[in-house]
Amino acid sequence: MDVEKVFHMTGGVGETSYARNSSFQKKGSDTVKHIILETIQELYMATTPKSVGIADLGCSSGNNSLSIIKEMVDAIEEASQRALQPVPEFRVHLNDLPTNDFNAIFLALPAFYKELRRGRDDGGPPIYIAAYPGTFYGRLFPSDCLHFIHSSYCLHWLSRAK
Repeated sequence: MDVEKVFHMTGGVGETSYARNSSFQKKGSDTVKHIILETIQELYMATTPKSVGIADLGCSSGNNSLSIIKEMVDAIEEASQRALQPVPEFRVHLNDLPTNDFNAIFLALPAFYKELRRGRDDGGPPIYIAAYPGTFYGRLFPSDCLHFIHSSYCLHWLSRAK
């Protein structure tokens, strides 16, 4: 079975789209969010990189991915301030199958950036977001470019991971 062609979410923002029908996934992600944020802060404190690489495997096309990314950025920013370190820049790699509606997530970016800048005089940390379409059964990213990999609802696909 060609997983890349068979399985995909309904794109766009219509009534049956993933963007409008992913509250169950959001609730699941929110349940473990405290673990993710604590872990990413610990990781940052142990390494204090100037540039943090984060990947979201299975980002889909809704706002769930950007929501947790924002909270990760906030958590690292808080940790850097506690450690009296400059806030790092962020490289965010959004991954899903090529059939994913990446346009929907890119259309949500202006609101994401606006939310990040809310109440800030400095405009917030630099954040570079890119899409990496493809299956994670193969190599997706260059060596040494990631510090943290997030995957909310795709662990059931890992039966082929090596």
